[in-house]
Amino acid sequence: MPTLRQLFLANNAQTTDFPLLLEFERAEGIYMYNEEGRAYTDLISGIGVSSLGHGNPKVIEAVKQQVEKYMHLMVYGEYVQTPQVRFAEKLASVLPQNLQSVYFTNSGAEAVEGALKLAKRFTGRQQIVACRNSYHGSTQGALSVMGNEEFKQAYRPLLPGINFIRFNEPADLQLITEQTACVIIETIQGEAGIRVPDLTYMQALRKRCNETGTLLILDEIQAAFGRTGKLFAFEHYDIVPDILLLAKALGGGMPIGAFISSNQIMGALKENPILGHITTFGGHPVCCAAGLAALEVLLDENLTPAVAEKEALFRKLLVHPAIKEVRGKGLILAIELDNFDLNKKIIDRCIENGVITDWFLHCSNSMRIAPPLIITHEQIEHACGVILEAIEFYTA
Repeated sequence: MPTLRQLFLANNAQTTDFPLLLEFERAEGIYMYNEEGRAYTDLISGIGVSSLGHGNPKVIEAVKQQVEKYMHLMVYGEYVQTPQVRFAEKLASVLPQNLQSVYFTNSGAEAVEGALKLAKRFTGRQQIVACRNSYHGSTQGALSVMGNEEFKQAYRPLLPGINFIRFNEPADLQLITEQTACVIIETIQGEAGIRVPDLTYMQALRKRCNETGTLLILDEIQAAFGRTGKLFAFEHYDIVPDILLLAKALGGGMPIGAFISSNQIMGALKENPILGHITTFGGHPVCCAAGLAALEVLLDENLTPAVAEKEALFRKLLVHPAIKEVRGKGLILAIELDNFDLNKKIIDRCIENGVITDWFLHCSNSMRIAPPLIITHEQIEHACGVILEAIEFYTA
C-alpha cells in the first residue's frame, strides 16, 4: 500500500520539486500536530489565514450550525442569505462610511480580479498603476499587476496598460494621470519582505488619486484584521481607499475573499452589461458564517491592542549579529539575513526543531514572522529561542 506521502506526490498537483512534505493530523491554537503528536509552532498562520489560531471553538460552532441549515443555494447576489447579509453588515459597521458595499469572492486573487474590473468599468479608463515587488495573486489579472518579472515572464501576454511605480517613492506618483483607472497597492507590501510605507507617502498617494480621479485600491489581504495593531492597516495613515481588498484572515480559516467599495462605485457592475461580475461559490454561506464568527471573536476578545506589545517583544528578542534588520508592523514582520542559502538553512533547522516559518517570494533572504494574534509572550520567547539557536548554529 502506498503511503499518504506517496499518494500526495502521485495525485496532487505540485508547485515545486521540493514540497515541505510535513504531515499533520490536527491543529489547535498556535500549534499543528503530526501523527506522533509532536507539536509545531505555526509562526506564519498558514500565510496570514489563522489569525485566531487553529480551531477556534466559536468559529467551529458557527460552521456546524450553518452546515445543518444549508450550504450552497445559488450564485452570489441572487438570494438573500443570512450569513452573507450579517457578515457584510458587520464588516460595514467597522469600516468607513464609503466602504459599505461588500462583494464576496472565493479568494484574495478573485477579489483582485473583481476590483480591477470594477475600477475600469466605473472610470471608463483602461490604464492601471501597480507597484514593483508587489504580490496580488496568481490569476491572469492579478499576475498582470504583480511587480516581479521572474514570476510573470512565462505567462505572457498578460493585461496591457499596466504601469509600475516604486513603492514608497513619492516622485513616481506623477505617473498616475487622468488616464489611470486605478492604483492597486498593498498597504504594507508582503512578499517584498514586509515593506512599511511612510505616512507622508500614503497621504500623497491618496491626494494624487483624488487629483486625477483615479480609484485607490488597497490590498489588505495579508495586513488586515488586527495584524498591524489596528483593525485595518490603512487606519495607520489617516486615509481611506476607494476599494478595499480582503481575504486570508477574513474567513477564520475558511476560504473567502472580498472587494469592498461604495454603493455608487459598486453599482457600476449592475448594468451595461448586467451581471458585470458573477461568482458561483463567492460568499459561500458556511464561509460567511465562519468569517462573521471570527470577526466577532477578534472584536469581543479585544485582540488587536496587544499586538504592538507582542511586536516589541519580538524586536527585543530577535537580536543577533547575523540579523541585518527586523522590518514590519505589528505581527507581520521580516527578519533580513545575508542571503537565501543562509535563510533557507535556518528555516529548515527551525522546522526540524518545531517552529514553522518561511521566506518571501520577492525577498528570499528574509524570514517571515506572522503568528496567530493569540500567541502568548511565553510562546514568543520559545519561538525566538529556536530561531536564534538556528542562526547561531549556521553563523557561529
